[in-house]
Amino acid sequence: MEYSRESLDRIKKVQALKDADIIPYANRFENKQDIADIINISKTDTEGGHLRDIENLMAGGCIWEFRTAGRLTSYRSFWKLSFWKLLDHSSEIQISFVKDLVDFNTGRKIISKTETIEIDKIERNPFKIIEKLVDTGDYIWINWDLFITKHWELTLFVKEFQILAKAVRPLPEKFHWITDQETIYRQRYLDLITNQESYDRMLFRSKFIKSLRDFYIKEGFVEITTPILWNNASWAAAQPFITKHNDFGSDVVLRIAPEVWLKMATVWRFEKVFEFGPNFRNEGSDPSHLQEFNVVEHYAAWWNFEDNIKFTENMFDYIFTEHKLDRKIAVKDKEGVEKIADFTTPFERIDYIEWVNKASGLNILDYKIWDEKKLISDIKSKWIDFEGMEKMAVPTLIDYLYKKVLRPSIVWPAFVYNYPKALQPLARQNDENPEIAEQFQLVINGWEVNKAYSELVDPKIQTENFIAQSWAIELWDEEATQWDDDFILAMEYWMPCQSGFGMWFDRIISILTGQENLRDVVLFPLMKSEKKKSDKEIKTEKWNKLREAVEAFGSESAMEKLNKVYWDK
Repeated sequence: MEYSRESLDRIKKVQALKDADIIPYANRFENKQDIADIINISKTDTEGGHLRDIENLMAGGCIWEFRTAGRLTSYRSFWKLSFWKLLDHSSEIQISFVKDLVDFNTGRKIISKTETIEIDKIERNPFKIIEKLVDTGDYIWINWDLFITKHWELTLFVKEFQILAKAVRPLPEKFHWITDQETIYRQRYLDLITNQESYDRMLFRSKFIKSLRDFYIKEGFVEITTPILWNNASWAAAQPFITKHNDFGSDVVLRIAPEVWLKMATVWRFEKVFEFGPNFRNEGSDPSHLQEFNVVEHYAAWWNFEDNIKFTENMFDYIFTEHKLDRKIAVKDKEGVEKIADFTTPFERIDYIEWVNKASGLNILDYKIWDEKKLISDIKSKWIDFEGMEKMAVPTLIDYLYKKVLRPSIVWPAFVYNYPKALQPLARQNDENPEIAEQFQLVINGWEVNKAYSELVDPKIQTENFIAQSWAIELWDEEATQWDDDFILAMEYWMPCQSGFGMWFDRIISILTGQENLRDVVLFPLMKSEKKKSDKEIKTEKWNKLREAVEAFGSESAMEKLNKVYWDK
């Protein structure tokens, strides 16, 4: 965390402002107008009532009392005139300062255009303050009038300004952007300042989630909140994160899914429930997988999986209409070839068992829970291989086989259905064929976007399924589903027939915005530490950072106290 010469210079400016009784970090700012609204004023002002003549402004200054605030992003000076760009959440606009026609608000009082204030032993008028003590990256507020420059650029003529937050570090070169992908993920705030596309994508994410929530409420669902920490991970075929609960003196896990609590809510009179929130799976990460990811999950009493297929298609129709999206979206397959995913409903259906059998040359229904050695041997005999298969039970082996031979080839939106019962210990068996689970997944460009099934509500069969999963755990299958007594107990109080649904909205947002990596739609994705360090290295590094900060911001006496306190510990 080194400071450049420019940063050290800015730190001195901050102190000089403070010494002059100027507040460089304001408490608040009120009655702000968004820059987009200001621009809209000029577009809708057909009579020109808000647009002033520049000659009148130069002669008499501002008369209007409009107010806005934002970050300064660029600067040009022409002796008695300076132009800046001001950026807020809504847009960017040019602003201008004219010598002898601008006032400065210190945060305590106003220094008029005819007055000066001593800063760092130099008398400065407001125009000199903006030239010498304000930098790109600073936040300021202004009072202003609107005019059009001779180059036909809409500009704010500043009457008064105040520094709201002084930037210590300079912004990246705006026109060179940030191109290093790791820097983009680690310092997303810089990416959002310099890359409008990234900002728009994150804004779309927020609007997408809102429209999704609106759709659920319109369909009569009730939003509830369920725990993140629990005693076991009996909710999906995945390895959990384990942490220590100090007060209870026991290990707990971060939830893999909110499934069991949402289903238990249906025992307690709720008929249609949903939840937005994060899930955690301690697995490998790649462009389509993050260990922490965001989902919406729901359960509807009296539905089966066919009802959820209809719900899914209606939901996509609503989203595409609400956001005015083109139904045909360009995506790149695993080889980087661009193809078109057509979101026109109804979506195609693909039989899981039939297609996996064709793609692999095996009959996956021939393998029972104890046939893992035979299945591994048969998979290898077809020249198919994937990492970790020696420690997988039959359900996990079949799932990975599907992910290897079938899922990557599905580009268009398609419902994959007819799953082997062993893959879903919480799903209902088909009445005609008990070997099949009533489940579907929507697959787009090789990504599983959602999963839904008719729920198993028979406590006896659920107990048997948990016993089978316990067998898989004994075989060291880390992704097998764990036993859950609380869930069985709730089910024995009568759970209505129902269908559940979970959608990874990080993935669908990636697809809709043309991104190939989930990190590009997550504001602050978790990144691996840049270097594994010893305790001594970590402490020394912390000390160096503290020392550098004290040297930049503090005093020699503060440095001596810090030295004693830190190393005494």
